Amino acid sequence: MRLAIALLLGSMALPLAAQAQTREDLLNDGKNPAQVTTYGMGYHQQRHSRLDQINRSNVRRLVPVWSLSMSNDVGEQSQPLVYDGVMIVTNVRHTTAIDVATGRMLWRTPVEWDPATARVVCCGLSNRGAAIYEGKVFRTTIDAHVLALDLKTGKELWNETFADWTQGISSTVAPTIADGVLITGMSGAEFGVRGFIDGWDPATGKHLWRRFTIPGPGEPGSETWPKETEHYKHGGGTTWMTGSYDPELNLVYWGTGNAGPWNPTVRPGDSKHAASVIAIRPKTGEIAWSYQWTPGDMYDYDGVNENILADLTVEGQPRKALIHADRNGFLYVLDRTNGKPIAAHPFEKVTWAEKVDLGTGRPVETELAQRMRKGETLEVWPGLRGGKNWPPMAFNPDSGLVFVNTLHDPRSYTFNNEEQPKPGMRYLGLTINTPPKKPGEPWGFTKAIDPLTGKVRWEKPSTDYPAWGGMLSTGSGLLFTGRSTGEFQALDQENGQVLWSFNTGTGVNAPPVTYMVNGKQYVTVLAGLGGLPVIAGAPNIRERVPTGAAVWTFAVMAE
Repeated sequence: MRLAIALLLGSMALPLAAQAQTREDLLNDGKNPAQVTTYGMGYHQQRHSRLDQINRSNVRRLVPVWSLSMSNDVGEQSQPLVYDGVMIVTNVRHTTAIDVATGRMLWRTPVEWDPATARVVCCGLSNRGAAIYEGKVFRTTIDAHVLALDLKTGKELWNETFADWTQGISSTVAPTIADGVLITGMSGAEFGVRGFIDGWDPATGKHLWRRFTIPGPGEPGSETWPKETEHYKHGGGTTWMTGSYDPELNLVYWGTGNAGPWNPTVRPGDSKHAASVIAIRPKTGEIAWSYQWTPGDMYDYDGVNENILADLTVEGQPRKALIHADRNGFLYVLDRTNGKPIAAHPFEKVTWAEKVDLGTGRPVETELAQRMRKGETLEVWPGLRGGKNWPPMAFNPDSGLVFVNTLHDPRSYTFNNEEQPKPGMRYLGLTINTPPKKPGEPWGFTKAIDPLTGKVRWEKPSTDYPAWGGMLSTGSGLLFTGRSTGEFQALDQENGQVLWSFNTGTGVNAPPVTYMVNGKQYVTVLAGLGGLPVIAGAPNIRERVPTGAAVWTFAVMAE
C-alpha cells in the first residue's frame, strides 16, 4: 500500500464525540470558538477571530502549554484544523491527529512517495493543510495523489491518483469542501504543465470534474495563446493555493499561477487564465467569471495568493468584495459577483506598471515592461518572489484593515528562445539575475493597509531577513505572525508594536490559528525552517537557526 497503516497511540477512547462533521460545521467556521474546520479559518479566509480572552494586557503571560515534534526536516507550512477536541496537522511526510487539551498524539499516518518525486516539486517539500468532512480527513501528496483518512483512526479510506508526477505535476495544496464537493489544486507551472482544478466525491473518491485553467482550442480565452502551436498544453496556470468560497453565491474563487514559460516572446498575448482568479461553480467546475492580475505574465507573478471575501461599503453602497494582494505588487478589491475591479493600489515598490485602469481592469505598463518584452535585461520591482508571497494575510472586518508581510526585492531577467518543454524538466526560457542589495535597504515590511484606499496605517521594516510569515488577527486587537529567525510574535494592530515574542528555535512561516478549549483561548502554529526559501543575497538563515519542526500551542499563564 502507498499509505502505511495508521499508527494508533494510546487508548482508542479519542475525544471525538461527533464523527459526522457536517456542512453546517463548515459554514459556521469562525462562529464556533472551539473549532477551526476550514483553511483560512472560515470560507471567506479572513483569518480573523473574534476571540479576545488573550489581549493586550495579558499577552505578556502567554506561554507554551505543549509542543509536539513533527519528525520532519524539510519544512512546515500547514494550517492546523481543530474539531471536537482533535487537531489535524499535515506535512509532506505524514498526517497527525493530536488531543488539543494535552498535546498527546492520537494517530500518525505516514505518506510514502518515491524520493525521486522531490525533483519536480517547486518550491520545497511541503504541504499546506487538510480538509475535514463527514468523519474524514482529506489531503493531497507531492506525488499527485488525493486521499481520505478516517478522522477517528487515521486509516486510509480511499486514495486516487490524479496525474503522473514524472510529467512535473505535484500537489502541496490544502483541499476544500464546497457545496458537498471536495476540490483540489496542483503545482508544476515551472515544468511545462497545464494547470487544472479537480472536483471529487468526498464519500467515495470518484472524480467528478476537471477544469483546466489554460483554455484549449475553441474555449473562451484560447485566442490569447499562439494559434499555430499547441502551446496551451504547457501554459502553466497552476492552482497551488486553496480557494475561498461564498455559499450564498455558490462560487469558489481560486487563484492561478504563472504562465509557462516565463519568457513571453514564445506566447505573445495575455495568456489567459494564468496569473488570474477564476470564479467556479463547485458542482461542475464551470467558470462563472475570471480576472487576470498580470496579463502576459513574464515575471513569475503567480496569482495564487489568498482571495479574502468581505462585505464592504463602497461610496455608501454595500458591496460583496474580494481582497487580494498579488505578487505583482498591487492590492486589489474586486466585486466578487462579477469580477469587476473596485480598487487597486500598489502596496510595495512597483516599476513594471504605472497603475491599474479600473475601467478596463488592465494594468498600465511602464516603458520598462515594454522594453523587457523586446528582450532588454532590466531590473524590475517586485522580483520573482513578488511583493507578497504565499503566507496569507489577515483581514479585520471591524477596522477594515489587512495585515500583510511584504517582500522588498527586485530581479532582472534575460529571455532566451532555445528552451523546449520536456516532461519533468524545468521550462522557464530565461536566466534570472539578482541585483545587489543596497546597504540599509529592508528585505520587506509588516504593514497594516486600508484595501479600498491603499493607505498604509503603519509599517515595520524587516532588516535582517525577508518577512515570510502567515497572519492571524483577533478581536482583542492582537496580530500573530512568525519570523524566519524563529520568533512567534504578537503585535498591536493599532501600531505594529511587538507585545510578546517566543523563540521556537526554528523559522515560522505557517499561518497560526486560535480557538477555545474548556473556556480557555489557545493559539497554535507550526514551526519548521525547511519551508523557507533560499533568497539570493539574503543572510543564510539556515546557519542561524536549526531546522527541527514542531507544532506549538500557547495559552495565558495564570497570575
